[in-house]
Amino acid sequence: MNPVVGIDLGTTYCAVATLDDRGQPVTLPNRDGDMLTPSAVLLLDDGTAVVGQAALDVAQEQPHRVATLVKRRMGLESFGKPVSGRDFRPETLSAVILRKLVQDAELRLGPISKAVITVPAYFDDTRRKATHDAGRIAGLDVLDILDEPTAAALAYSFQRGNALPSPQATLTDKPQTILVYDLGGGTFDVTVVKLMPKRFQVLAIEGDVRLGGKDWDDRIVNHVAEAFLSQYGDDPRQDIQSLTVLHSLAERAKRTLSKLDQASVTCNHAGRKLAVTLTRREFENISRDLLTRTRLTTLQVLRQAGVTWEQVDRILLVGGSTHMPMTGQMLKDISGKQPDNSLAVSEVVARGAAIHAGILLARQLDAMPTKLSNVPAALSDVVEINVNAHSLGVEVRKEAERVNDILIAKNTQLPAASSRVYYTLQENQQRVRVRVLQGEATQADACIPVGECWIEGLPPDLPKGSPIQVRCGVSANGLVDVMALDMISGRMARTEIHRSSGLSDDEIAQEAGWVNGLRIQ
Repeated sequence: MNPVVGIDLGTTYCAVATLDDRGQPVTLPNRDGDMLTPSAVLLLDDGTAVVGQAALDVAQEQPHRVATLVKRRMGLESFGKPVSGRDFRPETLSAVILRKLVQDAELRLGPISKAVITVPAYFDDTRRKATHDAGRIAGLDVLDILDEPTAAALAYSFQRGNALPSPQATLTDKPQTILVYDLGGGTFDVTVVKLMPKRFQVLAIEGDVRLGGKDWDDRIVNHVAEAFLSQYGDDPRQDIQSLTVLHSLAERAKRTLSKLDQASVTCNHAGRKLAVTLTRREFENISRDLLTRTRLTTLQVLRQAGVTWEQVDRILLVGGSTHMPMTGQMLKDISGKQPDNSLAVSEVVARGAAIHAGILLARQLDAMPTKLSNVPAALSDVVEINVNAHSLGVEVRKEAERVNDILIAKNTQLPAASSRVYYTLQENQQRVRVRVLQGEATQADACIPVGECWIEGLPPDLPKGSPIQVRCGVSANGLVDVMALDMISGRMARTEIHRSSGLSDDEIAQEAGWVNGLRIQ
């Protein structure tokens, strides 16, 4: 049986992990020996795609050939700007990154066909499906889409020496309530988890898919650019090459300020040069509102979980951006507890994904006579319970308004399903549209449209107000399905709902053909 890996497909960096011969999660280095691979894709005219640090380096000279921050575009129909003169779907560019990650892992493990891929817990159905599609384009059998904080908490539970070496072993010696603060390069999640000996239960999720380390980088970029503009009357942000170089220098300065009290950024633009010194205190001041957003979200998720700080046993730091001292200090200030960063915060998500893959594989192998040495039998007994990050509803008309009628509330245990009876609006109505939404807002236009399905061919002469039953479900990995039933004729529509965005099977095959034709380095 081919090995299974866990993949942290990050906004700025990616990691791959697997279970070693003892069933322990380990991060796999890439071809260059690095544990993290930058999420950057360089496309050359000869059909070569370069993924990783080399692509980032080239971006400073040829930014139009390099795609970065692809994850922030997941769920949208386009990457948003051409790469080497061509428009791409985010799924396709992500698939190139995934293919590179798998290729490098195969150097150590042999052929890989199955993977668990992680996503921010606050990703909606559209973004989750896009991530799943990216895996398919890359040629992977995606066993599951797993929330990043869930993966991180799983990995932390396995750090106690020999993880689950026997069927009697447990995830924890006693029940624990854990808060996972996950600040990555492009997204932010905070999750409350209940960890028990053989049970892993998510209590509540909050987050922001448009907040991450890049936003802190942007504050440094703007600080330096404004100083340059004031000195020379010219804005380096208006030149794509100058801006790309400045972003790279800003990220480097942010990393320096995580260890030292002062860093310097030298801006070169239009033949002029300016060195700007930035202290850690100044950096914290110009980004204070970003940190406050994470603080408010953290307090909100505690309320939603019905948990106080006194009931929280551990605070886990996850994501490369938690290297910034301001994050740990803020959490210590509001909780009175020292956050735990005992594992490599940039690798822990991939390791947790590998554990989850092991759990899935252990259940498949449980009935087989032949066991795999690196899949502990005890994993098959672990119960994982997640919740949905967004409410799921149906668009209905109330007088002149289109409103979101919520069927499954946010933070409901998954899998979950709910049904409700609605009524036709017109005499002799021939079909009914069921439009599925995600979000908490009352107004339909303020929610995220997941997709829609139609009940066609209703009986003739159907009176106004005829009942239609709609059933919506959310699977354990957060993907949505819907059924609708005409209660008079018994006609049912079950979908594969037609999503407002996303790829069809034929489109996935077409994109996979293009990716397979690349020489990926």
